[in-house]
Amino acid sequence: MITPNNSVSDRTYTLPPLGKNPSTQAQGTSPGSFSLLPKIANGRVGRWTFASPDTPGMPAPSEKTAWDFMPLDWTLKAGFENDYERAEAWDTPAGFKPVTQLESARCGIITPEMKRVAEREPHLTAEQVRDEVASGRMIIPANRVHLGYKLDPMCIGRAGKTKVNANMGASPVSSGTDEEVVKLQWAEKWGADTVMDLSTGGNIDECRKAIIQNSTVPIGTVPIYSMIIARRLEDLDEASILQMLRHQAKQGVDYVTIHAGVLMEHLQFVKDRLIGIVSRGGSLLAKWMILNKKQNPMYVLWEKICDIMREYDVSFSIGDGLRPGGLADATDQAQLAELCTLGELTERAWRKGVQVMIEGPGHVPFDQIEFNMKLQRTLCHGAPFYVLGPLVTDIFPGYDHITSCIGATAAGYHGASMLC
Repeated sequence: MITPNNSVSDRTYTLPPLGKNPSTQAQGTSPGSFSLLPKIANGRVGRWTFASPDTPGMPAPSEKTAWDFMPLDWTLKAGFENDYERAEAWDTPAGFKPVTQLESARCGIITPEMKRVAEREPHLTAEQVRDEVASGRMIIPANRVHLGYKLDPMCIGRAGKTKVNANMGASPVSSGTDEEVVKLQWAEKWGADTVMDLSTGGNIDECRKAIIQNSTVPIGTVPIYSMIIARRLEDLDEASILQMLRHQAKQGVDYVTIHAGVLMEHLQFVKDRLIGIVSRGGSLLAKWMILNKKQNPMYVLWEKICDIMREYDVSFSIGDGLRPGGLADATDQAQLAELCTLGELTERAWRKGVQVMIEGPGHVPFDQIEFNMKLQRTLCHGAPFYVLGPLVTDIFPGYDHITSCIGATAAGYHGASMLC
């Protein structure tokens, strides 16, 4: 016989540590955000900036920032060995003048672009914008040439609002320059924070020039698409790579996707994939390596590429050429081996004074999104993460806007800075 339990159930509860009220004007009765309190601070102290609570087993944020990867000709002053994350700690080379937003931030300078970002991000001060840029957690993609046209400076970084990119571009069989400018205007009208010109045909050069001169938002490109026009892939060489990068920088491109992290030693991990390499840039460079039996030229030429980027203050969007094209390949050895290399490339770019964000997956099961966001935060030392989705299912063709919204919501909550 079962004896009834007449004890009273404990119906008390305790809320988790709370962030700020999620309402813009602190309206309503919500007790507060279940994200962690924002910890906006310069250097490694700010590594938890707008973080989500960690599921057990998640990698912790890197304790290094861009301050740990200074140019080799900058000198740390005596007495600042434990307090080096500020401008006063460093001596610059004789005659040095900052060119990029990162260099200005390292020198303690608040640029006009940083002031404009603070106006557009009212929860941040111009000093906080400067410190986030100096730490490498935020970029201001603003080519010095584009600033001479209509560009309205904005930021990409976890301390800023989560941004959304719009892709567009002409193909060999469809659209043209005038139509692409109209697309740009519609993208801006409906709130795109940046636009990527992914043209693969038509008068690509004229189209790119028109888009840049008419845009108020930063423009990104994938330069290898233009590098292979009227050229056999295997004939792509150092001169043609650097020439095209300089040409696009001179036109005013604000950020470029370079798939420099796909290495020869990573290709062995692709053979067991269900879908293989789905990135166009990644597949082109994989084929180049196979045909030429040489290492990825973008990786080899990285410092020379950085010199061009610095001259015009073009930001890197370091491409994920081995991103998964289906859930079966998500978070596999190929993807993560490349991500480790992206961390190395980030460090090398920071030493050259160049701003960096990282591109990410891709097709990722919902339960793996947090790990992907937080592993990138660790390996790339908090550099902004620009995610392509992620798509949480493979079986909804034609409805990527829905499947990517699901993944993007989780990615944004866990730290993604821009969504594509």
